[in-house]
Amino acid sequence: MSRSAEVVVYGATSAGVAAAVAAAEGGAQVVLLEPGRHLGGMTSGGLGYTDVGDVRALGGAAARLRSDIAEHYGTAPGGYAGPEPHVAEAIFRRWLQQAGVTVEFDASLRAVEAAVGRDGRELRAMTTTAGDRLEAAVFVDASYEGDLLAAAGVPYRVGREDRSLYGERFAGRQELVPGMHAMPPWVSPFAGDPTGRAESRILPQLHDRPLAQVGEGDGGVMSYGYRVCLTTAADGIPFDRPEDYDDEYWELGRRLFARDRREGVERTAGRMLGLEPNLPGGMADGNSLGPVSLSVLDGSAWEYPDASPQRREELRQHHLSHTRGFLYFLSHDPAVPVAIRRELSRWGLPRTEFADTGHLPHQLYVREARRMVGTQVLTEHDLVAGAVPPDSVALGSYHIDVREVQRVWRWVYEHPDPIGTVFTEGYLSVPVPIYGIPYGALLPRREDASNLLVPVCLSASAVAFASVRMEPQYMMLGQAAGTAAALAVSLGVAAQDVPRDVLRGRLREGGLRAEPV
Repeated sequence: MSRSAEVVVYGATSAGVAAAVAAAEGGAQVVLLEPGRHLGGMTSGGLGYTDVGDVRALGGAAARLRSDIAEHYGTAPGGYAGPEPHVAEAIFRRWLQQAGVTVEFDASLRAVEAAVGRDGRELRAMTTTAGDRLEAAVFVDASYEGDLLAAAGVPYRVGREDRSLYGERFAGRQELVPGMHAMPPWVSPFAGDPTGRAESRILPQLHDRPLAQVGEGDGGVMSYGYRVCLTTAADGIPFDRPEDYDDEYWELGRRLFARDRREGVERTAGRMLGLEPNLPGGMADGNSLGPVSLSVLDGSAWEYPDASPQRREELRQHHLSHTRGFLYFLSHDPAVPVAIRRELSRWGLPRTEFADTGHLPHQLYVREARRMVGTQVLTEHDLVAGAVPPDSVALGSYHIDVREVQRVWRWVYEHPDPIGTVFTEGYLSVPVPIYGIPYGALLPRREDASNLLVPVCLSASAVAFASVRMEPQYMMLGQAAGTAAALAVSLGVAAQDVPRDVLRGRLREGGLRAEPV
């Protein structure tokens, strides 16, 4: 079946919802295509504790969501760290209905048609795996993976670049340094003989590959995981032993706790999972904390961005298995300190959330995937300087927040024999001032695509992206992309030719802030 719309948005992430609403409110006929069955991406998919950064940078759709959450719960804006997932999705559903957006679920991308047009290379249509063909004047890729831009042949990068590419201090492979998320020293990576002298395998949960040199680009992608919702309610679902539970898979955790006992270190359940009741109803948003956590550090994330749909589903299932197994391990394994097991016995999965996905989130936390190489590349230098370019369409403010990239091992040359030990690598949290995100970072080069806007997998270095990647900023960028898309349709121009002054005026009317604070 072949149909047409003025604007097609691919991916009902928070950015996709904001883009579709903004385009519709700008007068365009909009179709929002979602490969899955839910709205809101991570905002409704477990990331309840919203990473706001500096509230002075919030505006537009992000501020509207914050206000609507407060109205729903009868609190002041910011009264809760975030909403219950089903509440966030209901708010997004209402927005889309009020704006008159057509939403289609189970609409995965299969192919893109493009040709050279008057203003450069144009996307003409996209086809879904169900066989539906949609033509549009303007497309918005709001997916976490950047699948539409990749299928359209727009150039992109995946993972860490070399420091020499943009001269960024924090680019490339990082030093092996201590930290809250780092594995402490002298945890053996070897199954069997812990010295590694006898024939031995490497434990599960390690990325067994040679390390790049410090500062060298290695394509490393920060780890993924599931942000679980947990509750102390009496009807919480207990952490039962999963059918696919593998005792050996959690040997690394046992060795961590054994080392803690030797060194007199006491870990709490809260510092393993983030058990702070920060959501309404006393629920907690479980996060990846500590050396062994909800994050999967075996290199799965490195493979995911360019993997086939079938392989991505296998990797997603691997992350789900890890999540279920981690909750059971922490709450039942005798190697886990009694205090942690006792505390976890109070918690369970909430029956009110994620009923159609086994009460675990429907959305894998894809912290980063592809990044477009577009008209303008946002870099670490722009963020550290707090630059607000004249064509800024939104403000960013969150730390450069790189979660752990890999868990590896190395020989440490101690007398009398080398010792194999596990290392965690990649974590960074670098504060930055409020900065502007330019319109050019949402645009492909004209010769690549003249009618595509990309608010999630935007044109940025890996370091800069680690700050931009927060849900409130995605929402503001989605709103900017949707507003620009509607303008491009109404004016009959390429996305690159949307008048910046007109665009910024419309964004101000929509509550977005793009001026120096």
